[in-house]
Order: sequence, then C-alpha cells, then structure tokens
Amino acid sequence: MALREINRGVRLLLGQIHRCRPVAASQTARCLSQAAPRSEPVEDQSEAVSPTFVNRNPRNLEQMALAVKDRGWKTIWPRREYYHRLMFFRSNHFVTAQVFSSSSPDPVLTCSTKEWALKEQLASTNCVAACQAVGEVLAHRCRQAGITRMVYREIPWTYRSDAVQSFRAAMKAGGITLSEPRRKFVGT
Repeated sequence: MALREINRGVRLLLGQIHRCRPVAASQTARCLSQAAPRSEPVEDQSEAVSPTFVNRNPRNLEQMALAVKDRGWKTIWPRREYYHRLMFFRSNHFVTAQVFSSSSPDPVLTCSTKEWALKEQLASTNCVAACQAVGEVLAHRCRQAGITRMVYREIPWTYRSDAVQSFRAAMKAGGITLSEPRRKFVGT
C-alpha cells in the first residue's frame, strides 16, 4: 500500500518536471509554482470612487455616533433610543444578563449562572458574588465582540441593591461604558 502511494507521488512529480522544461534564456517557463504576472494599475482606476459603496462594517456608524437610533414612542419605558441595551435579571435561583441590539429582538450576548462554567465556580447562583461574576464574564464577552458602550437603565428601587451595584462595578472594571454617546446630526 505504501509503495503504491510513493510510486504515485513520484509520477506526479515527474509530470510537473516534464511540464516545466526550460525554454530559451530570454524567456522563462511558467511552472505550477510560479505566480501569474500582475498587470500594473491604471491611475484613473485607483482614484475613482465607486458609485455604489457598500459599508462592510455596519457598526462603524454606531461607533462614530452617526447611525440612526430608533426613538420609539415617548410613553414607553425603557426608552428605545440606543444601539445596544443591557438587561439584568435576578430571580430566586439564577442571575442572567443580556445585551440586545436595537435592530433585533434576540439578544446579541448572554451570560447566566445557568451556564455550567459559572455554576461550578460559585457557591450560590443568586448571591452578590454571582452577580459580580456574571458582570466580569459578560464584560469580557462584550470586549471580544467589539461592544464597548451600551445603555443600562435599571428600575430605581432595584438599582440600589448590592447585587446590582456589584454587577455594574464589574462591568465598568471590565472596560465597558454603561452609557452611549449622544447622536450626532450631520447637516445637509
């Protein structure tokens, strides 16, 4: 079996050598290992701007605060004027944090004490330490996804709890800013 593979490899190599016979000294032979010659760019092509430009990074406008924010109705709470929103839930058994985009009802990023990696490291899945751990892990995931700013508005009577304060402190220590820049309006 191994002898067949060696013979096949030798035949392929000989075929490549046979195809790459040397030509006259002034001409070079094109082998499989040589790259095709590139044509020189024309000056007019390099300076022309495409009439149909497509933004390949849709978050670029968000980071420059130029993208459109959906305002929603004035009577709803929480307001919908955001690019990314952070939601924090604490039940009797688990702690969950989710990051939502303004364009999708599904969460972009999620972290919870229901995940086994967090659950095995914690003594309790709904204590203040669990809230801090969820904040640290979510901040790390947000940085990996390139999200550094988001809106976080908590109900005033739950905002004062130690668990929420430790979650916010962990997010801020992780490098996440819990407010977004004001939207810039470009004059036309």
